[in-house]
Amino acid sequence: MTAKIASGVPAAATWLESMVGALANHSDRLDAINIFPVADGDTGSNLYLTARTAHDAVSVLESEDLGEYLATAGRAGMESARGNSGTLLSVFLIGFSEPLLGQPRLTGPLLAAALERGRVRAWSALSDPVPGTMLSVAESAARAASSAVAQSTADPSSRANLREVLTAVQEVTIQSVVSTEDQLGTLTKAKVVDAGAVGMLLVLDTLCAALTGEEPEESRYTPLHGYGIQDPHIHATSSTEEGVEVMCTITLGALEAATLRARLDSLGNSVIMSAVNGPNEAYRWRVHVHVPAAEDALEAIREAGEPVNVSITDLCTHSG
Repeated sequence: MTAKIASGVPAAATWLESMVGALANHSDRLDAINIFPVADGDTGSNLYLTARTAHDAVSVLESEDLGEYLATAGRAGMESARGNSGTLLSVFLIGFSEPLLGQPRLTGPLLAAALERGRVRAWSALSDPVPGTMLSVAESAARAASSAVAQSTADPSSRANLREVLTAVQEVTIQSVVSTEDQLGTLTKAKVVDAGAVGMLLVLDTLCAALTGEEPEESRYTPLHGYGIQDPHIHATSSTEEGVEVMCTITLGALEAATLRARLDSLGNSVIMSAVNGPNEAYRWRVHVHVPAAEDALEAIREAGEPVNVSITDLCTHSG
């Protein structure tokens, strides 16, 4: 590795731009293997559209604060997040930004803290987090980064330390994605890796590339079963879940939000609730749930407060 490492807001801008490009280029293949939690073939599209919204929100933002920059992107993505994957990507970005507030550049320890906070935020957003998904990739990255920081003999503030952390993340994340095929029965049966996990791999690969200036080789993705261009669209032949996906934004206090989450858990599945804004008098929450009938979820949501940015999508009508 000879490229000079970058670590400031321009590198973060490059990351978001590269993330959008990578997700756009890979969206068709991600959609093709999207069979968990629902075989609706839209993980790639959802990740790309959410990342694009996040990127567009900061395209004209002038800031030297890494945390502010990435928090703005994450909140924008959250407000219009698409699906499970887009919502979790936004949650991850918001969490990632938190240890970086007030920081002009990234270091190895800060990257480890950012990855850990992103992991915690993503796992806690779900009522029923499942290993073998994009959550597992975020977790493996955070653990690898923390271990690399602890074992490094380089100055914690040095670019050498940051490079060691990035190398550790790259080494572990690809194996984490490969392992998803054995972690979920649905994937094992179909002989494919998890689409969301591949999406998170792309997010982290573009982060590493933005900082080091070294793009990953396409051969890096060869071990991912079902992900080759020649492989069939698995989701098209998989059973689909009937019902709808309901998403909205709502302002609630912490207690009211916990009550709504419990109510939605009793009505459906794939419940995600995460705060969009910081700790003010009340949080603005992004809500996601799969339910048999939209009105069941909407009734519960309206009893809690006034939803905005409501979207309802049939789970069985996606074509990728």
